[in-house]
Amino acid sequence: MQQNNSGSKGIIIIGVLFFIFGAITWLNATLIPYLKVACELNNFQSYFVTFAFYISYLVMALPSAGILRHTGLKNGMSLGLLVMAVGALIFVPAALLRTYPLFLIGLFIMGTGLALLQTAANPYVIKLGPIESAAQRMSIMGICNKVAGIISPFVMGSIVLSNIDTIETKANTLFGLAREAELDLLAQKVIIPYLVIMTLLVALGILVKLSPLPEIDAEAEEATSKEHKVRTSILQYPFFWFGVLALFCYVGVEVIAVDAIALYGVQQGFLLEQAKAFSMFPLIAMIVGYLLGIVCIPKFISQERALAFCSILGMILVVATVSTNGATAIGLVSLLGFAHSIMWPAIFPMAIRGLGKFTEQGSAILIMAIAGGATLPLLYGHLADSMGNQSAYWMMIPLYIIILIFALAGIKKAK
Repeated sequence: MQQNNSGSKGIIIIGVLFFIFGAITWLNATLIPYLKVACELNNFQSYFVTFAFYISYLVMALPSAGILRHTGLKNGMSLGLLVMAVGALIFVPAALLRTYPLFLIGLFIMGTGLALLQTAANPYVIKLGPIESAAQRMSIMGICNKVAGIISPFVMGSIVLSNIDTIETKANTLFGLAREAELDLLAQKVIIPYLVIMTLLVALGILVKLSPLPEIDAEAEEATSKEHKVRTSILQYPFFWFGVLALFCYVGVEVIAVDAIALYGVQQGFLLEQAKAFSMFPLIAMIVGYLLGIVCIPKFISQERALAFCSILGMILVVATVSTNGATAIGLVSLLGFAHSIMWPAIFPMAIRGLGKFTEQGSAILIMAIAGGATLPLLYGHLADSMGNQSAYWMMIPLYIIILIFALAGIKKAK
């Protein structure tokens, strides 16, 4: 009974942290159009927002695993929150100076803190129950993440993107110091929100430090299995590395679907004042998918087959998106959120299953794959500049094909 109570407390605490992941991560959907105007950027330059944020996962995931070995799970999570607070604080001088590279440094530091949190939190959720229902638990965490992802961009957008079209039009009629002054005022809108974020992160870091978060032995799984005994390196697990590639592709398509939809809406004829709310639509669709996953996996469908279905659905929606226009196109991009909903909850446990003592290392490498959110949206931004936002969505098709092949391999492996 004590163990169950401890596990329940762990789920609640990790759920709060996944809420924080979402609140911080999906602010990028607001920051991209905001900084595009405030710092006078093109599409390619504006997507360095996602690059700076997600590349930190590639750089910091393995060091994070080493940090967690020394600090322990709870202290490591607390440290991650404090690192994120430092990144939020950097937004203040970045806004005062209206310096894009300084904004990117702040985003990189916030991503560094999240890399530390994610490296600990994801295997923790998997270990709190049977591996067969891991996608179900990950879906619950996904709901926490995406609810925050709906709320935080809406709140931030109402602050920093308020009257953005009027401000941009006015700035375009001004020259010299007058133009600079108008854009400086726009840039400074972000100061108070990020000071509030910094304060909340510091408070949460202290609360996690004082919390009764139970420790989980990540190395216990299948430590005595025959397969595990004959393997001496994580390099000897080819299916795991296929999972790393699949996760890289998934994060890329998810970030493109959410973070690019506002600028895509502008291309489709909507005002930025209207399009600023579009990022919540794919996140709402993801929540619907998570709820279905909780009900259906593994009772009615395996996580492997659900992943295969969702990857095929993603391809169908992309083809439909580039074949339509206006509100219909926006709706189809939004439905990509439903296709993406089961991907992280399925890919992560499928890839990490059976790693035994390599579980911690495998988790860190999988977190590195979040760098797909750094590189692939940047490629999308380059394509959007050269061929238009709509045609750039074609790049997602081969990414879904890779995820589908991984799912089919997983179905075969599970037999």
